[in-house]
Amino acid sequence: MNPVLKNKLKNLPTNPGVYQFKNDKAKVIYIGKARNLRSRVKSYFHSSAVNAKTIALVKRIADVELVITDSEVEALVLENNMIKELKPRYNIDLKDDKSFPFIKITKEPYPQVYSTRQIIKDGSKYFGPYTSVKSMKAALRMINRIFKIRSCKYDINDKTIEKKKFKVCLDYHIKKCDGPCEGLVSEIEYNEMVQEVIKVIRGKTDDLIKELEAKMDKAAAETDFEKAAQIRDKIEQLRAISSKQKIVSTDFEDRDVISVAFEGRDSACSIFNIRSGKLVGKKQLKLKLKGGEELPEIYNSAVKFYYGEHTEIPKEILFETEPNDADLLKEWLNLSAQRKVKFIIPQRGELRSLVKMCKQNAILQLKEIQIQKMKKEGHITYAVAALQRDLRLNNLPKKIECFDISNLQGTDSVASMVVFVDGKPKKSLYRKFIIKSVDGPDDFASMREVVERRYKRLLNNGDLLPDLIMVDGGKGQLSSAVEVLNDLGIKQIPVIGLAKRLEEVYFPRKSEAESIPKTSSAIKLLQQIRDEAHRFAITFHRKRRSKRTFTSELTEIKGIGPSTAHMLIKQIGSIREIKNASLENLSAIVGNKKAELIKSYFQRE
Repeated sequence: MNPVLKNKLKNLPTNPGVYQFKNDKAKVIYIGKARNLRSRVKSYFHSSAVNAKTIALVKRIADVELVITDSEVEALVLENNMIKELKPRYNIDLKDDKSFPFIKITKEPYPQVYSTRQIIKDGSKYFGPYTSVKSMKAALRMINRIFKIRSCKYDINDKTIEKKKFKVCLDYHIKKCDGPCEGLVSEIEYNEMVQEVIKVIRGKTDDLIKELEAKMDKAAAETDFEKAAQIRDKIEQLRAISSKQKIVSTDFEDRDVISVAFEGRDSACSIFNIRSGKLVGKKQLKLKLKGGEELPEIYNSAVKFYYGEHTEIPKEILFETEPNDADLLKEWLNLSAQRKVKFIIPQRGELRSLVKMCKQNAILQLKEIQIQKMKKEGHITYAVAALQRDLRLNNLPKKIECFDISNLQGTDSVASMVVFVDGKPKKSLYRKFIIKSVDGPDDFASMREVVERRYKRLLNNGDLLPDLIMVDGGKGQLSSAVEVLNDLGIKQIPVIGLAKRLEEVYFPRKSEAESIPKTSSAIKLLQQIRDEAHRFAITFHRKRRSKRTFTSELTEIKGIGPSTAHMLIKQIGSIREIKNASLENLSAIVGNKKAELIKSYFQRE
């Protein structure tokens, strides 16, 4: 630690505020906020780091800069703005470099409605952010179809109308605009329509329908049937939109549901916008992790990134687990919304189902991110990379061979070998083995025989060895395989065993098994390989057992030997089909004499 940093740490204030850690090139590498700057900043240097990210961060800290604030909420707002602006290396950040688009309603006598990525504090209203440009454009198309919002960019005010500076365009003639440029619609009527647009954007379609029905009844009572008909048409279009919005809760509350799925440095955040009990929108954030973050920390960042200055804040926000600094976040959101906001962690019922549904969406989004990443990295699946990480392998396990033994009380012992290349099964390389040197149910000896036969052949033929060898079983099966490989001089290939009961991984020369996190792609890949080897072995075993049973029944016929029985099974199939076969068909395979023996045997039976 350099003298300048050591001196600063001695003189830290106890006020709330924001701290910036800088490296030796004076670049900001991390930004954080604290209720007490002294205790928070010193904790980085005096406590043992819990993850790799913090260890790497502390090693690179050369200087610290402070900004003192009046309150912790003020520090939270400042921290959030500084992270978005500076994008420090060790902070969680949004993956997208470009800002998300908003729908803008301008502050004019006759407001315009259009999309923008640039927020200007000119009194205009902004709605969003829309993480999907497609969904934002669909919302704008729907607004323009139902409401007669002007599409021109003219500066329309009382003076320009009086001077007749502008003329109505084609939109007026095709009844897509009421002609505010020539004063053909009053400012009050136009702005009433804009308020209707705002209600639709906010998902309050059902409330708007009720208001329009009252207006329609009033117009009809005043015999203004043309206006009543226009309102009726608008109601029908709004009802069509409302019918497509899925009802997800019966209490008709306004709430957002936020779920995060992450693995390694990849993360996805899914947000459901529920208004009046209906799912009116779905947003997705891609957060850039540094590795080692916990779920509450990621939720904290997701809330701060999403609920910006122009984002509507509902009464309730649902999570699967509470974010870090939950009380502080609620205080900040209360100030922004100017009312109380609740954080809810549902344990049962329809709210719990909502959180689960949102989580599934986040998982799907994460998988899509990983697929895209895989394509960029040359078609290597994320699971293979995760396997290299979790098994601490020197090389990427692109080719994996797995063995399984199958028998029934020691009879018809067989083995299977399946091969996975780049995380996918390569069925043309699968192999089946009939156990020859083992009598009785001895899986360890059977494993030794199969492994020796397989890799002795590879060595003799000069073929390439796999990147990882795997056996279905625990310590005994693994030791048998390792013993044979050592005798063959194959010591550079990693070998593991996967136990069925607890899905634990056994390594050579280690007495205790190790567990891979259940959420990791690596354990899912190992389970898939093991299950495929088991399926292949069981199928082969059943086929051999059935063939032996059929053959033994046929050889009971006097004059029919094993070779004739095999020939019949091979060409006709099952015993039932042989029983039902005609004398002519049997004669064509085994000759007239043997065919008559078979036919008379089954007739007597």
